[in-house]
Amino acid sequence: MKRPNIVLVLVDDSGYSDLGCFGGDIETPNLDALADGGVRFTHFYNTARCCPARACLLTGLYPHQAGMGWMTIADLGNDGYAGDLNDRCHTIAECLGPAGYGTYISGKWHITHSSKIQPEGPIDSWPRQRGFDRYYGTLDGAGSYWTPHTLMRDNEPTEWGEDFFYTDAISDNACGFVRDHCASRPDDPFFLYVAYTAPHWPIHARPEDIAHYRGRFRQGWDVMRSEKYQRMIAMGILDPDWGLSERDEEVPAWDSLSAEDQDLYDLRMSIYAAQVTSMDRGIGQIAETLRETKRYDDTLILFISDNGGCHEEDHRGSEDPATFGSDESFESYGRPWANVSNVPFRLFKSWVHEGGIATPLIAHWPAGIERQGVFETQPAHLIDIMPTCLELAGASYPDDERLHPLPGRSLVAAMNGEPLERAYLFWEHEGNRAIRQGRWKLVAKGIEGRWELYDMVADRSELHDLAPQHPQRVKEMAEAWYRIALDTDVMPLDGRTWDERIANPTGIPNEQQ
Repeated sequence: MKRPNIVLVLVDDSGYSDLGCFGGDIETPNLDALADGGVRFTHFYNTARCCPARACLLTGLYPHQAGMGWMTIADLGNDGYAGDLNDRCHTIAECLGPAGYGTYISGKWHITHSSKIQPEGPIDSWPRQRGFDRYYGTLDGAGSYWTPHTLMRDNEPTEWGEDFFYTDAISDNACGFVRDHCASRPDDPFFLYVAYTAPHWPIHARPEDIAHYRGRFRQGWDVMRSEKYQRMIAMGILDPDWGLSERDEEVPAWDSLSAEDQDLYDLRMSIYAAQVTSMDRGIGQIAETLRETKRYDDTLILFISDNGGCHEEDHRGSEDPATFGSDESFESYGRPWANVSNVPFRLFKSWVHEGGIATPLIAHWPAGIERQGVFETQPAHLIDIMPTCLELAGASYPDDERLHPLPGRSLVAAMNGEPLERAYLFWEHEGNRAIRQGRWKLVAKGIEGRWELYDMVADRSELHDLAPQHPQRVKEMAEAWYRIALDTDVMPLDGRTWDERIANPTGIPNEQQ
């Protein structure tokens, strides 16, 4: 079979059921078309937060092995939490380039330590230095969509132009890379990584996209959660035996809000939905460019989100709702709507319960995937993307004792319905811990949290903790988690809060520094 082009799309903070093709209320016609013509993985997992997810996706390693167990804003003093992509891993680009692929990235990088994102360097963990031929995007994390910081072209800072909007610029530059590659290297395949910041806060969107949704969410989150849950069952995404989690305990009943507050929440969700729609429009633009360049049928498109819906509340800038969506504001859509984005699951980004780590995966490849419009229910993970790309590209991972071996499995067989062989999947983030072995998942909140046990076949919503009934299984799975943690640079666990980590990144008492 001809080696395919690979377009890997990663979005930021989109929940499990935001997309129309996963039961959502937001219009995503281009992604829906890809899903209808490909395979939807309904048990696919990320790593609960942006930096770890990006490192995991690009290296095929658990994030701590790549040095990214937490955020780029701090080096916590251990190899697994350095906050910078290390030299014990290879990126997909570093592997596919030597195999004859052109390698390109448009969008958010966010796996270089914050102290190293200035043009004066060092630049060893920037995209061009980690295997990519061309780069356009931002080196850091969240920021304005209208005037983003650290906007780069290759290794040089660049400015935004007239009528600039970052989501659109990511799409435009991705299309430009495809056209340039096809013109200059017509006989070679390419790997394109498209890393949207949408729909991460701040909620910024074009006024016409916001207006398109205004008023649609006034029925409120209680009704919408219930309707979405029933729709997902009817679509076949959810087993009807899985319950709908209760409204999050910190979220008020919609009917308890004033009409003014309801209107403000409708506005927030309208802007969030507009962000998703603009991202979907860009994916349609990329697909059309593939058609124009005669590459569509021979291109594998993969779509993933970096973590579950985001509960984080961020309210900076103007407090005037008339400015929301513009560069004067810096707002989030809030915990209540994140509770809708993650239906039917509970909890959010940063936790490793299903609400934090479940993501859609859409795989579309006309020339290579036989099944169309079907659901694939085998559990899979971001660690599987690197092996998938290596197999399809005929590329090899370097035989170097300095590099961690890859823990993932290629998804090529699973795309066509063949079984994956796997012993476990593993998570740690901010002390939140989990391991999945077959149908069983062991999970805990924080380093002090007790282990909970769930049957993912009977109760993927994690509503019925079976730990008291199966103490021996809990013991064995907890021991397995600990062994894996020791082997993947997770230990020692850091149980400090976000603020404590920022205040003292190394964890060494001030008097000893």
